[in-house]
Amino acid sequence: MSAERTVATSATQPRAADHAIPTASVIPPRGAGGGLRTSIGRGSSVRRSSAFPLLAVDCGAALLAAVALEGPQRHPLLVALLLACVIALNVRAALYRPLAVPSALDELPSLAWQITVSWCAVGLAAASFTALRPLSLAALSMAAALQCVLCCAGRGALYLRARRATLRQPRPALVVGPGAAARRVADAVLRHPRAGVRPVGVVGEAPGERTESEGAELPVLSTIEELRRAVIQNSVRTVLVVGPTPGPDQIGWLRELDGSGCEVWAVDATQPPGYDAPGRQNRSGHLAGFPCRRLVPAGRGYFSLSKRVMDFVTSGILLLLAGPVLLACAAVLRATEGPGVIFRQERIGKDGRPFTLLKFRTHRPADQHEAATRWTVAGEQHMSGFCQFLRRTSLDELPQLWNVLRGDMSLVGPRPERPYFVAQFSKAHPGYSERHRMPTGITGLAQIQGLRGDTSIEDRCRFDNAYIDSWSFWQDLCILLRTAASLVRPTGS
Repeated sequence: MSAERTVATSATQPRAADHAIPTASVIPPRGAGGGLRTSIGRGSSVRRSSAFPLLAVDCGAALLAAVALEGPQRHPLLVALLLACVIALNVRAALYRPLAVPSALDELPSLAWQITVSWCAVGLAAASFTALRPLSLAALSMAAALQCVLCCAGRGALYLRARRATLRQPRPALVVGPGAAARRVADAVLRHPRAGVRPVGVVGEAPGERTESEGAELPVLSTIEELRRAVIQNSVRTVLVVGPTPGPDQIGWLRELDGSGCEVWAVDATQPPGYDAPGRQNRSGHLAGFPCRRLVPAGRGYFSLSKRVMDFVTSGILLLLAGPVLLACAAVLRATEGPGVIFRQERIGKDGRPFTLLKFRTHRPADQHEAATRWTVAGEQHMSGFCQFLRRTSLDELPQLWNVLRGDMSLVGPRPERPYFVAQFSKAHPGYSERHRMPTGITGLAQIQGLRGDTSIEDRCRFDNAYIDSWSFWQDLCILLRTAASLVRPTGS
């Protein structure tokens, strides 16, 4: 169990949204009728309707290019492989999730690259299997060129139609961020209707204020109720988040909006001219001249499944390899400390669900109250030398591999804490509860940064959330390797 130093923050002050605030009005959407929608659906029909035509164009272009091949070369397996490669590569390149209506010429380099890679995979498959007829380089080049032309022509027609539609009726959007930055982005977007977005409200200014933007009085939304009403009345499906990092209240609003089917986009209005920002490759384009990128909550889709598969396989292998060490540690503890080798304690895991954490028992608390509320046993005078050795080398954490195998924890993630301290830290430190978006872990980014023992919870919270937001297999592997290298350091656990 790690000991940390709590740091008082301004998060303990009452929030402005908790006070009585006059209800803010909303701007009726252009072309809206007198009736209002009565509910917000889960998921967005806008997303499906905008992605399906592009998907149809790409698949149609691929099929027509495959048809242009000679009869014996049009094998169904090659066509299926081509379609799978085109769809997978275009999804990876975010070619089905544009914010503003792009140009087919802007997408031409990316499309040409995806198509070339797809046909290379088809040519390699045709040459590898004797049942398939090999494709010549000339046939591959001609088919790829034809697909590229057809794809760009189809997308260009769709974008032309979409640009005309957005000029008639831009998509309503909410702007989330500090007052000055949010007004700046809202003004710029209103001055450029070709962006296809029309701000209808600002979230994040002082309660009771109203924003004058380009002749329109944008309402300031300061409560969840006002936010929901604005989404319903304006059919909002786009949210623009303006830096710097949103506060804890705004993060809660973003989750509310995402749950209502809204697409959340980060708009960088703070980058100085002449300088680039890290992660440029993750951008999805620009909006009224501001760099922007899509924000997707962590822990969805392949993230949860792939991480769970890796945890299950790895923890099973580690349990087999560490079996002799586990048995030796248990035998020595039983001989020197008596019965009760395994220590069980309730901790808080993913989504705030409690689970029973397992460790080797290195300390016996006086009672249940001490076990639940004592922060650290570092420096305990009555701890035996072997127990101190287990804590210094973190060998006392090995039984948690069983927690990982069961699915209570992950190998890498935020360290779990007891309910008593979770309640305290969630009130005192903004973003602490956001650590529970992911399964808790045996080790994590905070631990390899030295945030163990008597260190700041605020710092640990920041590193944990940064890890979740940027999760990848490679990052997990690096953390595990750095953890293994630091096991012999006398830092305690």
